[in-house]
Amino acid sequence: MASLYSLCCVLFLALAIVALYVSPAVSTSRRGFERRNEVEDGFRVMLKHVDSGKNLTKWERIQRGIKRGQRRLQRLSVMFSTAISSSSVVKAPVAAGNGEFLMYLSIGTPPKSYSAVMDTGSDLIWTQCKPCSQCFKQSTPIFDPKLSSTFSKLSCSSHLCAALPEPTCGDGCEYVYSYGDYSSTQGVMATETFTFGKVSVPNIGFGCGEENGGEGFSQGAGLVGLGRGPLSLVSQLKEPKFSYCLTPFDETQKSTLLMGSIASVNRTLGAIKTTPLIHNPLQPSFYYLSLQGITVGGTRLPFNESTFAFQDDGSGGLIIDSGTTITYLEESVFNVLSKRFIKQMKLPVDNSGSTGLELCFILPSDTSEVKVPKLIFHFDGADLDLPGENYVIADSKMGLICLAMGRSNGISILGNIQQQNMLVLHDLKKKTLSFVQTQCHKL
Repeated sequence: MASLYSLCCVLFLALAIVALYVSPAVSTSRRGFERRNEVEDGFRVMLKHVDSGKNLTKWERIQRGIKRGQRRLQRLSVMFSTAISSSSVVKAPVAAGNGEFLMYLSIGTPPKSYSAVMDTGSDLIWTQCKPCSQCFKQSTPIFDPKLSSTFSKLSCSSHLCAALPEPTCGDGCEYVYSYGDYSSTQGVMATETFTFGKVSVPNIGFGCGEENGGEGFSQGAGLVGLGRGPLSLVSQLKEPKFSYCLTPFDETQKSTLLMGSIASVNRTLGAIKTTPLIHNPLQPSFYYLSLQGITVGGTRLPFNESTFAFQDDGSGGLIIDSGTTITYLEESVFNVLSKRFIKQMKLPVDNSGSTGLELCFILPSDTSEVKVPKLIFHFDGADLDLPGENYVIADSKMGLICLAMGRSNGISILGNIQQQNMLVLHDLKKKTLSFVQTQCHKL
């Protein structure tokens, strides 16, 4: 596909299908454990892209992913405006929600299988529950608490109830969780046994949603938050780390989520790039990174490092996110980056807007390869030198090659195309994030 040279990489367009979307993976696990005991091996969870298996062209998949990403940006904008207008003492009851990957798990005793959206940008775990006064359609039966021997409602005095944005005390601990675009889930908090492969984990706190609605939830039966807050799966498991490895999106190979010690990076996989996780006190669930510079070709872009620092009101900064397809950069930086690409690509710009991406070029008809500038993200302590397929998308049939990035205001996001074929390790104890370029289907 792409090979890197000193100032550029060569994208071989003869390989007409550029890696973009994942398909179902095989779920395995190593051993069971009690929740309060230390996990030796952790467990592995199958991930599936939300558009996998659908009869879509490559560009239809791109456009669907971009639209979901734009809705996610809208949700984040609502989060920030809500946080800014709220008292610093009161947590804003709005989360990012939605996502691009489904994970497979079972709930209850006996266990019932479900798929749920994996979201590294929110905390709450929830699924639709009976009796359901308002529920969206899902492919599996709605969870019925009465049929599980391990279901138990959370008391209003529990620490997980206190961790909710705005809990109320009625029939147990009741919650309302909103996702910025009028999507929401409402119900009662409870504990239940969750099973991942063969690993069963008791007493996981989750939302039993009886009123649920909005765009983006119908891909699964609910959502599993993997954010940094106390309600998330990783926080409840007391696991210090997790990682995911996302295969290119149009391959049939598996993508994987790893929890516990098996999430550790192995130096035999390649060079490990590690950067600190930054804590934003007004948006504590997100995984913020310190982006200090960007190089295009051999030129470092001229912008101040403070451009990607979050502000006193909680806005700004850059997060790494599995639930957003392409990378979004602060508008002023994206404009400079675009000009640099236009100068170095030396191809005519396509202004048709047919792909949904902001910068595309018309491919020459008389060549099977095109040189594209090297792209490096300079994080604090880690230079992420991206392979060509992680930032450009080409299709010889359409005659276009596009930059898989867009512009934003208020927050920047490192999307999942930029993360494909990388083991991305979140170490919550060390407060670091590590990248290792990996053939994810071989994990």
